[in-house]
Amino acid sequence: MPNVVIVGTQWGDEGKGKIVDILTQRADTIVRFQGGPNAGHTVVVGDKQTILHQIPSGILHDGKKCIVGNGVVIDIETLIQEIDEIKSQGYFTDDDALLISEKAHLIMPYHKKIDKAREKLKGKNKIGTTGRGIGPAYEDKVGRNGMRIADIFMDDYFKNKLNTILTEKNFYLEKYLQDEPCGEDEITQNFFSLREKIRSYVGNAALFLQNAVDDNKKILFEGAQGTMLDIDHGTYPFVTSSNTLSAQASIGSGIGPKQLNTIVGIAKAYTTRVGAGPFPTEQENDTGTYLRDKGGEYGATTGRPRRCGWFDLVTIKHAINLNSITHLTLTKLDVLSGLKSIKICTGYRYNDSLLPGFPADFTVLEKCTPVYEEVEGWDEELTGVTQYDQLPGAAKNYIARIEALTGLPVGMVSVGQKRRQIIMLQDPFSIND
Repeated sequence: MPNVVIVGTQWGDEGKGKIVDILTQRADTIVRFQGGPNAGHTVVVGDKQTILHQIPSGILHDGKKCIVGNGVVIDIETLIQEIDEIKSQGYFTDDDALLISEKAHLIMPYHKKIDKAREKLKGKNKIGTTGRGIGPAYEDKVGRNGMRIADIFMDDYFKNKLNTILTEKNFYLEKYLQDEPCGEDEITQNFFSLREKIRSYVGNAALFLQNAVDDNKKILFEGAQGTMLDIDHGTYPFVTSSNTLSAQASIGSGIGPKQLNTIVGIAKAYTTRVGAGPFPTEQENDTGTYLRDKGGEYGATTGRPRRCGWFDLVTIKHAINLNSITHLTLTKLDVLSGLKSIKICTGYRYNDSLLPGFPADFTVLEKCTPVYEEVEGWDEELTGVTQYDQLPGAAKNYIARIEALTGLPVGMVSVGQKRRQIIMLQDPFSIND
């Protein structure tokens, strides 16, 4: 049985939540393997929109096991709010559907304060973080100074560790960031109260997954953000604080890399980005406004307007190589309807030279000029299309051109937010059946 990894190929917001929601119908277990509550996966069922931040999108289906892996950093307060909201909508009726890794790290109150205070201090040089404490939480994890889920169930250990940590954090907050300190008693009481609300969900997620592999269960791995936000291979420093690549599916969940069979790269039919950082194909003009308005390009978590531009083949090829992508899924093809012509960026030019690939230096990327190939657009609306043959010729040609330029098949095409608005050309779970 193949296991499938879903990764974003751009700067996030590619529509991974919908694709995971659709593929969940074929899976037994769905795993979120990295990131934090800055991710927002939007799923539309019927006329109801649900935005998920920390819980896998598979929670909207009965009979599925959803796992929050050790690679995720968790904000317990917002996690509980998310659980309550999902249940209020009639989903997640069985508490056994969710398993949270005991090894997952916590976002603490001081992480949030530090995150926001740093951005304020940086002023115009800020990164564009959501201020949810995710970066500082990952810093403490790597610095071996983090709090894990398991820690909050050990009273004395938690108290002693917190006391040591706050000595450093409060000094930093007060003396350098000019902010208020965090109260030790308040944090302790709050977390000891919150832990009872999640105790039943916490366990050994890696062992569960190893047993699922042995039992030939179909596992779907759900990433957050996108390749270009990867801490190592993205547009550093304008990136997220975790590895967003397919390899992290193994590290962030606790199973071996040989269990990752099919890697599906999700690519929007154009390109968007939230926050600061270089964006070569950005269209700060009527085209960009058209894409933003028609595509509803506003952050699911923050509500921030997304920057919009043409499809960027350079970033896609970069993502294909880094993730070992086997199949592409093209989302929001319907948004391009109404454009007379559509551009595809096929390369970057820097100082009159064509670059051989994606540059590591963001200062170079900022000065790159995109090289475009232009294809014919179409006027027909695509939101009612359910079969590939129903697409207008120009839309088919656009898909075919992307396949030719990337060397990969497009296995699915999304033409709207709803579950039914998908053209399934190849089911990733049937590839090796």
